[in-house]
Amino acid sequence: MQTLDLETLELKTGAHAPNETEMCVMEAVAFIAGEKWSDSPQCASPVIAAFMRSYNDSVNDEIRQSLKQYIPRLIGTRGSAAVEERRSLMAADWLARVHTPAWLRLAGLNVQAEALETLPEITSMAQIPSIKGPIEAARESSSAARDAAGAAAGAAARAAAWAGGGAAAWAAAWDAAWAAARDAAGAAARDAARDALKPTVDKLQATVPELIERMLSITEAK
Repeated sequence: MQTLDLETLELKTGAHAPNETEMCVMEAVAFIAGEKWSDSPQCASPVIAAFMRSYNDSVNDEIRQSLKQYIPRLIGTRGSAAVEERRSLMAADWLARVHTPAWLRLAGLNVQAEALETLPEITSMAQIPSIKGPIEAARESSSAARDAAGAAAGAAARAAAWAGGGAAAWAAAWDAAWAAARDAAGAAARDAARDALKPTVDKLQATVPELIERMLSITEAK
């Protein structure tokens, strides 16, 4: 284990060369754990790490610094395949029932948003076939308002479909999903819609700490 002053540390976006001054949240985890420099430390849950990498690079600097509180807690979180699957399903559930509906509502697609919000919580792979229909329907309906919601809805569908592939597949799915949503929001922002997007972004960001805590709470004994 190595020491790192989290009070003075300033998390940055992207990957960095080995150093003690510039790092993202997961590079900081690897550093403190005494591992080889990486943003995919072996000591950490690959599902939560995938989420953290994408979120680290998707938020503003102020919110990025709030991730420092999780750095020590992520050490030792890598779990069994069953644990990582439960975590991936939690993330897929958030993506399908919270993240995507928010963007659909922004696009005025309230019926489609409600259809996803009222789905039962995704807690088992057995549910995936039953939820793909509403997700695909939301994706098709959102094509007319793709800048706000289309990419995010498609990403949620892919995430739900890929969650069964295990932690590695989920990591790839999460990166694709968050990038798609970020690109959609970025396109709208470039069209001077930043003010219109802010309430949705703020609402979604407010739900992230609870999701992280839920994923961290899953252990071999639970």
